[in-house]
Amino acid sequence: MADNKGQSCATPYKTMIGGQALIEGIMMLGPEKKAVVIRKPDGELEEQVEERVLIKDKHPLLGLPLIRGVFNFCSSMANGVKALMYSASFFPEEEEPEEPSRLEVWLDRHLGSEKAAGVFVTLAVALGICFSVLLFFLLPTALVGGLGRLVELPMWLRNLLEGVVRIVIFTVYLMLCSKTRDMRRVFSYHGAEHKTIFCYEHGLPLTVENVRAQPKHHPRCGTSFLFVVIVVSILISSVLFSFVEVTNTFARMGLHILMLPLVVSITYELNRLVGKYDNPLTRLATAPGLWLQNWTTFEPDDTMIEVGIRAFTLVLPQEQGKDRW
Repeated sequence: MADNKGQSCATPYKTMIGGQALIEGIMMLGPEKKAVVIRKPDGELEEQVEERVLIKDKHPLLGLPLIRGVFNFCSSMANGVKALMYSASFFPEEEEPEEPSRLEVWLDRHLGSEKAAGVFVTLAVALGICFSVLLFFLLPTALVGGLGRLVELPMWLRNLLEGVVRIVIFTVYLMLCSKTRDMRRVFSYHGAEHKTIFCYEHGLPLTVENVRAQPKHHPRCGTSFLFVVIVVSILISSVLFSFVEVTNTFARMGLHILMLPLVVSITYELNRLVGKYDNPLTRLATAPGLWLQNWTTFEPDDTMIEVGIRAFTLVLPQEQGKDRW
């Protein structure tokens, strides 16, 4: 069994264990288990541990390169939304609980509470994806298309401007999120997650002192992944629109949506490749994502680090090295 007290890997290596910051907590995903640890208002830790069955184990076809990326991304989104909803349940905004809506009552009556919760998670994931597509992909196309109605833009310039606007919107969005007090605490837990993983990967015992000394920016962070998604989408759309001149704004929006599965799949494979090696080329590739983490990752306090350590140790596999990247 994995030792939950200060366990480290025997020799340093990159781990596939990853996580997500929550409201006063952290979720960690290991090869066998998923753990959510929340610091409740009374200071005690609430733990939720579930066995994991990876998509590739249930459906081997979905584990093939250029296929697995989309399904793993959607699975990660679902796990993240479910964990966020769970963490939020410990910190209600209202003094008195609100009456359930008619939709909640109907779903609970016809599907049961567990299936109803699954429906809400699915809807939340769908809405989250739709919001991201609208903000980071369709809005830049619409803005540059509107500019093209005022000023004639050659195709190469239109492609370039769409890419620049996409990156600017993404960067400004992250910067604005980091300015809110609640999100700063979430991003501090993000730092605790990164530091814990770094400590383990360096082969050090998982103690608060050791974790505190680690860097808070991690090259395999989800922020870096999302940034690479945007960069890959810019490259693919630039190549496509160079060969097929599409000037209609709505047609370009539709093509961006159709290309998204390919973009996510290619980005997933690039992320696995870059994460596997450490050399000047991979460090250059991860540099922009690390820079963006200046707004999504802050220094945690010791109580946050304790949450990160606990969540991490709960998902360590029984077999040493099974979590190797």
